[in-house]
Amino acid sequence: MQLSGVLHGLKHQYEEPLRYYLCLGDEEHALNDYLGQQIQISFEGNIYCVHCGRQIKKSFNTGACFPCFKKLPEHDLCIVKPHQCHHDQGTCRDEEFAQTYCMIPHYVYLALSSDVKVGLTRKNNQFKRWGDQGAVQAFPIAELPTRKMAGELEMAIANHIPDKTNWRKMLQGNIAEVDLVQVREEIIALVPEEFQQYILKEEELIQYTYPILEQLEKIKSYNLDKQPLFTDRLIGIKGQYLMFEQGVINMRKYAGYQLSIKVE
Repeated sequence: MQLSGVLHGLKHQYEEPLRYYLCLGDEEHALNDYLGQQIQISFEGNIYCVHCGRQIKKSFNTGACFPCFKKLPEHDLCIVKPHQCHHDQGTCRDEEFAQTYCMIPHYVYLALSSDVKVGLTRKNNQFKRWGDQGAVQAFPIAELPTRKMAGELEMAIANHIPDKTNWRKMLQGNIAEVDLVQVREEIIALVPEEFQQYILKEEELIQYTYPILEQLEKIKSYNLDKQPLFTDRLIGIKGQYLMFEQGVINMRKYAGYQLSIKVE
């Protein structure tokens, strides 16, 4: 089977295990069906902005051209550092975007991907977020009215536990043995008083399994800029990574790249 198009990353459906889809152009291809098969991935040398579609030499922040990176609100610094939201200063890049994505309820959550981490996401986006991070367990611990407030609480909790995932440990299945429910109780006790009213105490613990045939002992990354063609046997999918016998590739990193994919 031969597939081709501009890459837009991976999507998944919350099933057991997660069902993944490769997004190429306007089409989505079921990836779980290709587990155990030899797959050839070829970068055709062309990169296109995932927002405006123009051809570019280099992408910024997972698929943007430089003008879109500098102009669009989804690439503003406050997206990765929500506590630095500057909407109240009148300098937001796009008011409609702010009202749709930022001035709405957000969850602060705990997730177990490698070790326990704290994070935030829009309410009703949590299942996608946790799957993209390769979490095996997760639940929200607080619901805040805005993204900025969620970011402030996240920063307070990050003084006690990490807000990053160790992607190598996550892919190797090297997961800390912890009781996430117990961790929640410990963290809630440390939440500053001004945020206590937003705490959620009875949320269901969500568990994830991933389509993985074999575990990796060592992690080597495929880099399409340095190695535009490789063939390898697909043994798993987790987060935004395709896992092969000889290496892994972060598909989100290459959003906007024109690829040809052959399933042998």
